[in-house]
Amino acid sequence: MRSFDHISGKYFNIDDAKIYCETFGDEKKPVLLFLHGGLGNIEDFNDVISELPDKFSIIGIDSRGHGKSTLGSKELTYELLQKDTELILKRLNITNLTILGFSNGGTVAYRLASFTNLKIDRLITIGAPWCNQHIEHLIEAYSKLTSDNWKKECPSVFESYNRLNPLPEFDTLFRQSVKMALDVSPTGRPNESVKNISCPSLIIRGEKDPIVSNSNIVELSKLVKSAYILNIPSAGHEAFQDQLELFTRELKEFIGLIPRSGRLWSFLPRESSRG
Repeated sequence: MRSFDHISGKYFNIDDAKIYCETFGDEKKPVLLFLHGGLGNIEDFNDVISELPDKFSIIGIDSRGHGKSTLGSKELTYELLQKDTELILKRLNITNLTILGFSNGGTVAYRLASFTNLKIDRLITIGAPWCNQHIEHLIEAYSKLTSDNWKKECPSVFESYNRLNPLPEFDTLFRQSVKMALDVSPTGRPNESVKNISCPSLIIRGEKDPIVSNSNIVELSKLVKSAYILNIPSAGHEAFQDQLELFTRELKEFIGLIPRSGRLWSFLPRESSRG
């Protein structure tokens, strides 16, 4: 079975960090890039990948400080993670691709689609904040978080991090991740620059997601030219894991692997939404 294993990949040296990347599949096939969420790693997508036919060249990147990637001395920002991803794609000679990003990975995907010259065929995001509005609840929630509490509440995530990372600095990573999530400067979320996104985009959230609201993704769909929105029933922030079968079916439809049924997507044309 094809999957990310944290064995078969390689490192890319970027400034004083080592960024871990795995690729598999036929390099001549269309590229599908996976970008994971905060404090996660590329193995989080393995259940999804196992449901996909062998029609893509698959790439997964452990973002800086996560998985097997080292943190380096630079402070984490969404812009930095975007530039790391750009450099890796450049070194792999990839300019044309589809991107799937979850949470922080989705925010990085929005930046890639908004600010770069990459030829993005399709964009899929899950539970991904894109603007600085509506983050008051994040400020309150994140102010109560500590790395010690996280270790107790998510022991498997912490164990995975310690097992994989060659230079574990979890407390520093946690502090920087919280700071990045609350960054309202230009190094943070793309905000209205998402209007530069021109590729078909599927914007997904779980209907019980406490981080990204339905009104937030509806607002985004009014700015992106070809945006579809999908609220996955009975799912939380990790909608692709909470409702794996439903998610993979809708993903396959969106990337053209199976005929579209049109059961769940909503499409809000940009022109009419502003009329």
